[in-house]
Amino acid sequence: MADNSILVSTAGKSLLADSSIFDSKVPEISKENEFIGSASDADEEMPQIETRVILVQEAGRQEELIKALKEIKVPYLKMESVEEFEDSDSPEFENIFVVMDFQDAVFNDLYKADYRILGPPVVLNCAKKEEPLPYSCRPLYCASMVNLVLCFTGFRKKEELVKLVTLAHYMGGTIRKDFNSKVTHLVANCTQGEKFRAAVSLGTPIMKPEWIFKAWERRNEQDFCAAADEFRNEFKVPPFQDCMLSFLGFSDEEKANMEEMTEMQGGHYLPVGDERCTHLIVEENAIKQLPFEPSKKLYVVKQEWFWGSIQMDARAGESMYLYEKANTPELKKSVSLLSLSTPNSNRKRRRLKETLAQLARETDISPFPPRKRPSAEHSLSIGSLLDISNTPDSSSNYGETPKSCTKPSKNSTPIPPKQSARWQVAKELYQTESNYVNILETIIQLFQVPLEEEGQRGGPILAPEEIKAIFGSIPDIFDVHTKIKEDLEDLIINWDESKSIGDIFLKYSKDLVKIYPPFVNFFEMSKETIVNCEKLKPRFHAFLKINQAKPECGRQSLAELLIRPVQRLPSVALLLNDLKKHTSDDNPDKNTLERAIGSLKEVMTHINEDKRKTEAQKQIFDVVYEVDGCPANLLSSHRSLVQRVETISLGEHPCDRGEQVTLFLFNDCLEIARKRHKVIGTFKSPHGQTRPPAALKHIHLMPLSQIKKVLDIKETEDCHNAFALLVRPPTEQANVLLSFQMTSEDLPKDAWLKMLCRHVANTICKADVENLIYTADPESFEVNTKDMDSTLSRASRAIKKTSKRVTRAFSFTKTPKRAFRRTLIATQSSVEGRSPCSSSDTYIGSRLTSTSSLAGIQSPSLVSLPAFFEKRSHTLSRSTTHLI
Repeated sequence: MADNSILVSTAGKSLLADSSIFDSKVPEISKENEFIGSASDADEEMPQIETRVILVQEAGRQEELIKALKEIKVPYLKMESVEEFEDSDSPEFENIFVVMDFQDAVFNDLYKADYRILGPPVVLNCAKKEEPLPYSCRPLYCASMVNLVLCFTGFRKKEELVKLVTLAHYMGGTIRKDFNSKVTHLVANCTQGEKFRAAVSLGTPIMKPEWIFKAWERRNEQDFCAAADEFRNEFKVPPFQDCMLSFLGFSDEEKANMEEMTEMQGGHYLPVGDERCTHLIVEENAIKQLPFEPSKKLYVVKQEWFWGSIQMDARAGESMYLYEKANTPELKKSVSLLSLSTPNSNRKRRRLKETLAQLARETDISPFPPRKRPSAEHSLSIGSLLDISNTPDSSSNYGETPKSCTKPSKNSTPIPPKQSARWQVAKELYQTESNYVNILETIIQLFQVPLEEEGQRGGPILAPEEIKAIFGSIPDIFDVHTKIKEDLEDLIINWDESKSIGDIFLKYSKDLVKIYPPFVNFFEMSKETIVNCEKLKPRFHAFLKINQAKPECGRQSLAELLIRPVQRLPSVALLLNDLKKHTSDDNPDKNTLERAIGSLKEVMTHINEDKRKTEAQKQIFDVVYEVDGCPANLLSSHRSLVQRVETISLGEHPCDRGEQVTLFLFNDCLEIARKRHKVIGTFKSPHGQTRPPAALKHIHLMPLSQIKKVLDIKETEDCHNAFALLVRPPTEQANVLLSFQMTSEDLPKDAWLKMLCRHVANTICKADVENLIYTADPESFEVNTKDMDSTLSRASRAIKKTSKRVTRAFSFTKTPKRAFRRTLIATQSSVEGRSPCSSSDTYIGSRLTSTSSLAGIQSPSLVSLPAFFEKRSHTLSRSTTHLI
């Protein structure tokens, strides 16, 4: 049988055509060449040949296979040996052999005889998809590598390569001798060579040989694909495989971080000077001279090679990142080529001097100086350090620049010979606005645009939702401030003292209200997203390191650049105030400036108010996540968290005595939750869970209007830091007493009780807050904190909890019999409109009440306390009667 990668000799042994898998003269057979036989005009007169499946040995005993063949309506035979088939062979059938094992003697005999051979997964897959059996010129066991085009590089042992190619063919893969754009995966045994470099440049996944072996181990799994990201990523060649790295010129913290990243990316690190080292990473800004003469085999590269390799998820080419000393012959040669040594050098020097002189004159008289390095721009203004210090200069070389940024500057426009103080402040306002727009452009073009690009090498660096969380409304802010910059530029060029600057900011005040609050309110989340992604995604960390080293960033991090929008509006308000001081009273712009400053303050107030609301909502969400079973109606736009207090229950309600209870005071309700008991046994958390399991268990969400009195329990030897709440649930006729001991050390009891009473009074619309607090003796209400922390008390509580668990475990119904009977009687009586009685008939009828009548009863955890509370003794009732 002809094969495009393996030549079969007469002895039946598979031999490689040459050291590169294929001979280029042998026609390649790809998926396009696989077809299902179709009749042509010339074959119409020939008799029809029907496809027949021969189930060999163990395959004939697989009921699943036989069922699949019946579904696709293909006739089949069972066979134990090749000789048995030769006796029943017929020219009327095109035979396809299904073999369970592609390594046994029967398979080898069929392969030598040039028969079509399939594996069971192919038959099952065709039956599942209701497709006919495929035609393949080589044995096909499964389809886990169908549509994959593989190329191999770096293999020295012929036997290993032949085995890999054979397995790839068995799984439906196609092999290419030469690497080209059609290759989907490069299987590499080394990180060098032309094929490797070409795969890196095209972003083709580079795989380890183990990828093919592991895929073959899973050949019997239905719907398995070797190209699935989750499986493939386990076997990708890491960037620093076979690399020994050393680091020179870095701080201890940076060096430790880079060494950790090296091991994460498949490499190893060695001390500087070790002979086994393959790469020396140099901090080019700190090292001017190498401490030793490197060997010819050692790559001395800049740190950009290190971070670039991690970002691309593949080893970058060293030639682009070689470190060169200041006095190297290569650098001297490049300088000599640029020197003015031509016969016309004097003329060129004079022309250069004239150009520089002209630029210097324009700098003195023009408000639009030519672009300088960032450090030179620092001296433009002292009064706006928030906007000019470390300002990155914009660059149009790394991305498409918006039209507003490509507008030519009008440098040659004359200015008034005598510059007023108002003009100086206006010029500073324009310069800071221009620098701010350049910063925003840097953020967008250097960071956001590359992260959003499709077809990134190694796949997307960040998910779209992560990019949105980091950058937010930065593009909208950039668009608005670009327009403000253009208006300021026109005003400065055509300067007149009567021109209004305030109108410019009033014009865009509504836009500022829309774009700034979303960004400022979620700025902390943006920073948190950056930190988390840096920790979890090495490629993103490398991406930030590379861009931070670029001159456009001024060696500032992304988080440092993103804080500029937070600082910009206060800075503009200060400059407008300064401008107002230098504006005469008869100038119409003075009133306009006051309105503009007011509009900016309104924007900042709106931002602060939105931020406060956002933080309040976030606190409520944190409570919902922390409390298991927390009611959904806790989430409300008018609700805010006031205080959290840690306590211990001193009574039987709302939970057992001695249990740790957390009280969440909101402006209109009180959430009561207890600490969750330890669960016996282990339970795996759901996949992808990002939050820890809830530490608290919901007990009751109580409106503050149900609190009738707040009892300040006096301090005694047996009672410390205790208080109680007298509660009247709407469905109960008697009062319920909830007693607690405070364990929070940062909040005094007096302050907590006053805070609670103030919000209760606000809820019930009462002005006399003091009347809600009642000082009581602990003996009157049977409240004490004695032995709460003793070993005996803790053991008693543990025994009580264990007893309850055992009782519930052996109970047929999780509800107590008495409570269940009471509920059924109440339900039956409410449905029939008559009072409950104690007769046996009523009880029997109540037991037969359908569960549909119980569906209308609301959960007690969402309504009130009565389902959990029982009436206190007559003594307690008498003690609390005079309080109401």
